[in-house]
Amino acid sequence: MQELRHVFSLLVGSKRKYVDPSRAVEILKDAFKATDSQQQDVSEFTHKLLDWLEDAFQMKAEEERVREGEKPKNPMLELFYGRFLAVGVHEGKRFENTELFGQYPLQVNGFKDLHECLEAAMIEGEIESLHSENSAKSGQEHWFTELPPVLTFELSRFEFNQALGRPEKIHHKLEFPSVLYMDRYMDKNREITRLKREEIRRLKEHLTILQQRLERYLSYGSGPKRFPLADVLQYALEFASSKPVCTSPLEDIEAPPGGTTASQAAPSTAEHAPCSSPEAPPPPPPPSQQRSVIYKPFTQSRIPLDLPMHPAPRHVTDEELGVLEGCLQRWRSEVEQDTRDLQGSISRIHRTIELMYSDKSMMQVPYRLHAVLVHEGQASAGHYWAYIHSQPQGRWMKYNDISVTKSSWEELVRDSFGGYRNASAYCLMYIDEKKPFLIREEFDKETGQMLTGFDKLPPDLKEYVKEDNQRFVKEIEEWDALQVKKAQQERLAAEATEATASQAAAKEPAPTVTAAPPQDPEYMEQPSPADESKQLKEDTERAIAKAAAEHEDGGPEALLQASEAPAKPPASQRVVEVAIPHVMLTPAMQGILMAIDRTRSVSDRCGPEAAFFKAFTMEYARLLRFAQEDTPPETDHRLQHVLVYLIQNHAPKSILERTLLEQFAHHSLGFDQRCKSIMEVARAKLELIKPEEVNMEEYEIWHQDYRNFRETTFYLLTGLELFQKRSYAETLMYLIYAHQYNKELLLKGSYRGHSEELIAHYRRQCLLKLNEHAARLFESGEDQEVANGLNIMNELVVPCLPLLLVDEMEEKDIIAVEDMRNRWCSYLGQEMEARLQEKLTDFLPKLLDCSTEIKSFRDPPKLPSYCTLELCERFSRVVCSLSRSPADGK
Repeated sequence: MQELRHVFSLLVGSKRKYVDPSRAVEILKDAFKATDSQQQDVSEFTHKLLDWLEDAFQMKAEEERVREGEKPKNPMLELFYGRFLAVGVHEGKRFENTELFGQYPLQVNGFKDLHECLEAAMIEGEIESLHSENSAKSGQEHWFTELPPVLTFELSRFEFNQALGRPEKIHHKLEFPSVLYMDRYMDKNREITRLKREEIRRLKEHLTILQQRLERYLSYGSGPKRFPLADVLQYALEFASSKPVCTSPLEDIEAPPGGTTASQAAPSTAEHAPCSSPEAPPPPPPPSQQRSVIYKPFTQSRIPLDLPMHPAPRHVTDEELGVLEGCLQRWRSEVEQDTRDLQGSISRIHRTIELMYSDKSMMQVPYRLHAVLVHEGQASAGHYWAYIHSQPQGRWMKYNDISVTKSSWEELVRDSFGGYRNASAYCLMYIDEKKPFLIREEFDKETGQMLTGFDKLPPDLKEYVKEDNQRFVKEIEEWDALQVKKAQQERLAAEATEATASQAAAKEPAPTVTAAPPQDPEYMEQPSPADESKQLKEDTERAIAKAAAEHEDGGPEALLQASEAPAKPPASQRVVEVAIPHVMLTPAMQGILMAIDRTRSVSDRCGPEAAFFKAFTMEYARLLRFAQEDTPPETDHRLQHVLVYLIQNHAPKSILERTLLEQFAHHSLGFDQRCKSIMEVARAKLELIKPEEVNMEEYEIWHQDYRNFRETTFYLLTGLELFQKRSYAETLMYLIYAHQYNKELLLKGSYRGHSEELIAHYRRQCLLKLNEHAARLFESGEDQEVANGLNIMNELVVPCLPLLLVDEMEEKDIIAVEDMRNRWCSYLGQEMEARLQEKLTDFLPKLLDCSTEIKSFRDPPKLPSYCTLELCERFSRVVCSLSRSPADGK
């Protein structure tokens, strides 16, 4: 009792993130152990705990009675216990008994809501004898005479399967209201309730008859297939109204070579039946005039154009058709009216039953839902958490182990009603709404300020909480000191290493170091040529001129799509490097160089200014075409050109122009006079841009988004490469972060990232394969293998499950989580060693926790340095390989 007081006082006033209840739990575990060492279920635990608390308060009350001479009060009895009157007949004899109850048990199986459960629980056996003197049947009714302030319902969601010899959980849906009116179950309303129940019984009998009649209209026929009668009459009317034909449906169908048609094998009924046409059909042409039969295997089964698309009568007179149409239309109208009348009557009866207890006289005992205890899993194992309504905040809170988060009625309904996942409520706690003192705030009599939970504690518990908070502050200070000490040690070690490196470097001649220019974004960053000698310039000019001449007809983009070797990906799926000595250019700079070279004549005639504008326009037009092309996934121009990314995502024109200007002003163009002159023009244009013309903060955000896109791509392609190598443990973190970063990008636009479905598919497949591998290790029974399997689950799989559950629209992810959980729950019915059973029992609650709180992960994998060409080549290669390999149901 004292330990529980300490636990609850710390819950009220502790500064810690969570309270460790280990000491109280150990005491309870020792006391709850059965002689046969069987595990107690949650209902037994709750009953025994309440009994303990009742006994403890009773002992305290007895002590106070001895000291003060007053009648003892037990708060457990006053809060949680009520009384009901059992009225019935047993073997023809009437009886009435008053009984005390705490948690009221309710059966769930076969009922759709809480009121149906209560109605069934209040009546046991045949009760006709209670209202008739001539009947001798046995039965009883329960009527509440006194309800407790805290009304607790225990929902029985477990039943014993006789065939399998084990308990099973009932998962079906059971609804319960946020406000429950208990008037219909009170003894003071016994006569009114009996009258209403009798009226409801009569209405339900009438409802059953109406539903049976409606069913005959909606499922008409005597065969295995049934159809709505109104539709049957409509089909008959359509058949009768169709244009009559005088030919058999088997005539005029050409037979395959060597075969005979059915019309040839048997005489057509059309020869014996009169035709609706007054004129006889013309005689068939002589054999010499008949066309030879041509067998058409692909068109033989097609319906000839002159035949109707549906069956039609052979012969019908106008008088017959008029009678049929009149009868069928009238019958159909009558059937439709009857159907509407039946449906309306059924709806009215349903409404009457729903409103039977809605008058004010039956809404005087309201109870408001305060707490819901939820279980997820199977009968043998699972995970528990609770929803509790916070009166000060006016909202629901979710208490899940050490996590307390804000929740909502919608989330409570999803997790508590059942029928969704394996989670459902097993205990409901309602509070008497007419006794607000149970949950209302208290105020200080002197200051008038609202008292917090800590202020409400008795003096001894206040002191206990203060001491624990002081210990916590001391623990924080010690931890901070330890971290400072570790940081100092690391700094000293780094300084020592740096000093050693400096001494070693001092013994060698120091090379001449020139100041590096400010770094450009990675996708534009290229090393400056180390030697600008005349020979290098001439080599460069010849390389560019040769490449341009070879692809004169194809334009500058042809060079970027040229094929170098048959073993590499197709030309349209990779990039090509311009052969410039000592310089490795990105696709963006390659395109600019080609555009500059194509403006050679303009430069010679009109100077560098005109050549710059011509090259700028040509390059922008080329990139615009790239942005508008519908390319396969392996050819993603966004990876090659930042401008394509910006255009597809509708970046402002000023951002596009400045980005392209900076590429034309890049130092990589400074190796020959013509390129250098155009580079200088571009730099002059950049200097002319006014601050108000381009928002540099927005400019940096766009380019940072592009850098994030490239990093996401690298995470994705690395994860896919590892997946293909079946290195699933390494794959997982790459795909997890690729999905997370890609999702953040897609929030800004659909072209900001990659296919979310693709990444989610391989993330899901990776988790399923890891889960299966861990399960097989567990099945081996070897200690080391079992430990490895559980470690995979605890370290990799379980932390990732909330990521799959957080978005309820991803049905495939939810199904995958259920498959993984069912794989482990299947072991519950199998015989295994005690040590394995213990490990499984400890592990399952973690797996079955359906909380969507994202746990902390290990840091994202560090990305190595990479260039644009490597990124494009690897991405193209891995995506191409995915299209050639099975997609595992993708």
